[in-house]
Amino acid sequence: MNDQKELVLSPEKVQELNSMMEDSTPQEILRFALETIDNIAFACSFGAEDVALIDMIVKIKPETKIFYLDTDVLFQETYEVRDRIAEKYNPNLIRYSPLLTLEEQKAQHGDELWAKDPNACCNIRKVEPLTRALSELDAWITGIRREQAPTRANAGVIEVDAKFGLIKFNPLAKWTNKQVWDYILANEVPYNVLHDQGYPSIGCTHCTRPVKPGEDPRAGRWAGFAKTECGLHK
Repeated sequence: MNDQKELVLSPEKVQELNSMMEDSTPQEILRFALETIDNIAFACSFGAEDVALIDMIVKIKPETKIFYLDTDVLFQETYEVRDRIAEKYNPNLIRYSPLLTLEEQKAQHGDELWAKDPNACCNIRKVEPLTRALSELDAWITGIRREQAPTRANAGVIEVDAKFGLIKFNPLAKWTNKQVWDYILANEVPYNVLHDQGYPSIGCTHCTRPVKPGEDPRAGRWAGFAKTECGLHK
């Protein structure tokens, strides 16, 4: 992690900007981020929030780096929306993969690690590749929203990411699910068809199930475990 790296904006400045931009639109936050910090990228999982942000980003600064973590166990529908996004926007898309193949992971940790120790599996297939991606950056953009989970309720629109040692922008922090979908439909943004089949949050095939009516939107992630985050966001 970036313990020794000096932040491109001081914590005091970040706090000041967060207060100042609390009521800014996602586009205003993105424009500030992309025009102020050169070494910045958007971490994309091709969920609803992220495809909306891609549409906004390419309209502001089309050459912006957009990276995704290919765990090798994503849904086919996720790869399909990636391809549709690539065809429509031609974004500067960068793929990061785990250091271990699924076969190597099985040899080292046994079969179906996700079922025995999902935290260990997420560390190998998501957190380590993300750490590698972020080590090259001064700031990153995410699609997290306060409404998504209690763990995200206090997310700032701009904050210091203490875990990874850089600046983090969350342009959609204040948006509701309805605002996300209104934007997607109004702008004809390609989206993952699994969203139409009861999947509000989409991760890897083994650890994602549809959500029943009335359940928390992230109840379909790591069902049966006391886990709602993969470790990418504190």
